[in-house]
Amino acid sequence: MVVARIQELRDRLNYHNHKYYVENSPEISDYDFDMMLRELQDLERQYPEYDDPNSPTKRVGSDLTTEFKSVEHRFPMLSLGNTYSLEELHEFITRIEKELGEVEYVCELKFDGTAISLTYENGSLVRAVTRGDGTRGDDVTANIRTIRSVPLTLRGDGYPALFEIRGEVLMPYASFDKINAEREANGEALFANPRNAAAGTLKQQSSAVVAKRGLDCTLYQMAGDNLPFGSHIENLSKAREWGFKVSREMKICRSVAEIDEYIAHWDEARKHLPFATDGVVIKVNDYANQRALGFTAKSPRWAVAYKFKAEQALTTLESVDFQVGRTGAITPVANLEPVLLAGTTVKRASLHNAEQIALLDIRIGDKVYVEKGGEIIPKITGVEFSERPMDSTPFEYITTCPECGTELVRYEGEAKHYCPNQSHCRPQILGRIVHFIRRKAMDIDGLGEETIELLFESGLVSNIADLYDLQAAQLSGLPRLGEKSAENIIRSIARSKEVPFRRVLFALGVRFVGETTAKYLAAHFHSLDEVMSASREQLMESEEVGEKIADAIIEYFADESNRAIIERLRHAGLQFAAEEKVLHSESLAGKNFVISGLFTLYSRDELKEMIEANGGKNLAAVSANVDYVVAGRNMGPAKLQKAEKLGIKIITEQELVDMIGGEHTQPTAQAEVAAPEPKREEPMQGVLF
Repeated sequence: MVVARIQELRDRLNYHNHKYYVENSPEISDYDFDMMLRELQDLERQYPEYDDPNSPTKRVGSDLTTEFKSVEHRFPMLSLGNTYSLEELHEFITRIEKELGEVEYVCELKFDGTAISLTYENGSLVRAVTRGDGTRGDDVTANIRTIRSVPLTLRGDGYPALFEIRGEVLMPYASFDKINAEREANGEALFANPRNAAAGTLKQQSSAVVAKRGLDCTLYQMAGDNLPFGSHIENLSKAREWGFKVSREMKICRSVAEIDEYIAHWDEARKHLPFATDGVVIKVNDYANQRALGFTAKSPRWAVAYKFKAEQALTTLESVDFQVGRTGAITPVANLEPVLLAGTTVKRASLHNAEQIALLDIRIGDKVYVEKGGEIIPKITGVEFSERPMDSTPFEYITTCPECGTELVRYEGEAKHYCPNQSHCRPQILGRIVHFIRRKAMDIDGLGEETIELLFESGLVSNIADLYDLQAAQLSGLPRLGEKSAENIIRSIARSKEVPFRRVLFALGVRFVGETTAKYLAAHFHSLDEVMSASREQLMESEEVGEKIADAIIEYFADESNRAIIERLRHAGLQFAAEEKVLHSESLAGKNFVISGLFTLYSRDELKEMIEANGGKNLAAVSANVDYVVAGRNMGPAKLQKAEKLGIKIITEQELVDMIGGEHTQPTAQAEVAAPEPKREEPMQGVLF
């Protein structure tokens, strides 16, 4: 009797959930739905032996913190090739029809969210994985279960015993505006756009938080060995019957004219959609034709994304604020009369620097054109001079720091102005500490910008060395930090003492010394003491160090307060010297390499280590000094084009291994290794990307 009632409630709740969130046609009131859900929760609590991970009660999420496990994709998640012109799109279609003759295409909206792959077994959701690097992603199943438009169990019949369906997790504009309003009221940093908000929400470690964020999910591609139909649109139509939210804006097109008409319609109509879109995807419909066309190294040859041009709006420049970065760089930010742009309300935009303001002749009160570069970051692109007020006056750039009042400086060759008061300017102090704890620097978990600010305001931390004097008891009494969080932070700070010297050097935050430059400096000088005592000429002997970087290094270590902090870090036990590297061989001696793309056998860092262990050198950019480019999937087209133009030899990771002598053909334990493709007589239907 109890089992039957539990199953009845689950079936009814799943049905009404689908009617409300997918079909948008509710049949019962929210109150009635909540009463059924409460009854089911009570029964599951009373009879835990009947627990089901796909019960509708799981949609409310859990407050328990979960770690995301890295999971290998059964089939790689490839990316699509992009085009911004109809001419290039027409060339894509001409190439296909030259190979195959006339074919059917499916046109569909390109959703602007975060990619997800869902695996269903015997009609139940068993796993949800993010795109990651295309080979591996994060298992976010608990968070996906809270999204009401994702079916936990499928309806009807005819679905394969095991298949994948992929799509996009979206944050509708209404949810985005609500969350940002709440964050603004709480004094928290706002999300830049719905895409970032969706991605950030999906990686929340509390599924209860995810459940409250109002995410949505639209599915657009299926894959499996036994799909019911041989075409893309037929299988997605069937998936809709099983309970998936599949866009009804998909359309079969049989000519260039029909495709152009679809694009033209949605370039305008997208402005009225409740969620963000940034283009149209054009796919060959028939799976046999898809298999015939195949793939390039990074994307399918049977699909392409046409990206809409950036949307533009005209609004009023009301004022300009000036922000101070961790290096003292001043960034002017325009405050605008709110305007709707690409589905979100824009109130602020970057003005970059004094030169840009002067070039555009921007003045307070002007009507300015605002654009979203790549549909993400708002920027001012021009002024409508015909609407300029008669009494307007040229904009005067500030001469002193808006935070500490110090006179600004402008270094030779630099477009930005800087505040030189690095030791006593609040945003610079906070910025340097936040930079220090970053993953690629000291990798201190549990500390974010808000926590760092809290520690600063509480007087516990005023520079990076103070972190190593912290005690758990000091932290546990602070707002939003309990005993467990405090202990985790202290453990992570202790672990950071093992971070290698090259990352410690990067973490110090010396102006112009990025991750790559720090690595070269560490390799050249071997210890922090050697870097500190080096002359300008000696510093410039290191790879990628020119006059500007050398001067910045000397200036940093000449500052007594910086030297005092370094001595405290030395006393705390940080790594101030590089480990001696043992060369496996000198087979790559005198050869320069650039690593680009995603790889199957090794990670990029492992490939770089292999090169250096065999006498070679890694360079950051393609230039005439490069001997080889090791190319993986998704290699940047600009790098590839430049390498080909310079006549640089382009090799695969296996060819690199062969050059070394085959000594590294087995990946290390840390390598992200792709599983071999399952053996089958026919290629998989509905290949995913």
